[in-house]
Amino acid sequence: MPRPTLSRVLLALLGSLIQAVGVSSVHAWSSVTEGGVLGMTLLLHHWLAITPAASSLLLNALCYLLGWRTLGREFLLYSIISGAGFSLFYAIAEPFAPLFPALIASPLAAALSGAVFVGVGAGLCVRVGGAPGGDDALAMALSHLTRVPIQWIYLLTDAVVLGLSLSYIPLARLLYSLLTVVLSGQIIGLMQRLPLPPRGRSIGC
Repeated sequence: MPRPTLSRVLLALLGSLIQAVGVSSVHAWSSVTEGGVLGMTLLLHHWLAITPAASSLLLNALCYLLGWRTLGREFLLYSIISGAGFSLFYAIAEPFAPLFPALIASPLAAALSGAVFVGVGAGLCVRVGGAPGGDDALAMALSHLTRVPIQWIYLLTDAVVLGLSLSYIPLARLLYSLLTVVLSGQIIGLMQRLPLPPRGRSIGC
């Protein structure tokens, strides 16, 4: 297993923090949902009565497996850091949520602010090579395999899940969800162009 560098670990943790605050204070309190693995688990629960506790574990595991097989051990290392950081920061932020009540006053405000939190947060994690969630692992792997920019992979996978979700979620609500996934995917694509800090010394060396 490669050794992590301090600068990239800090960027991954910062991204995990930003995303955790956004999900706990915006998405969890608004009618705006997500595509990807989360949306698929809700779809399976509605139509097949499969608990998200089981389906999310299986779907995320499959996405991380594809990411590891495609992108290698460094991906796995920074994904563990990003995913663990997200869980930790979410647990810390959740009791204080919502931190920004004005952002959930309307679906439009929630969609725009949620996109910024998720786009910047996940974008930082993806930029250093890790995936805080199964959606990110799937997008990174498919982008690597197809050479399609990652923002379009996010859009495609989220649009498919949101389209299927029309079978039980009102169109008006899904339009706001589509807005947030389009914007967050584009922001992640922009974050991918940011220069990375030099690798420097590895932690533990």
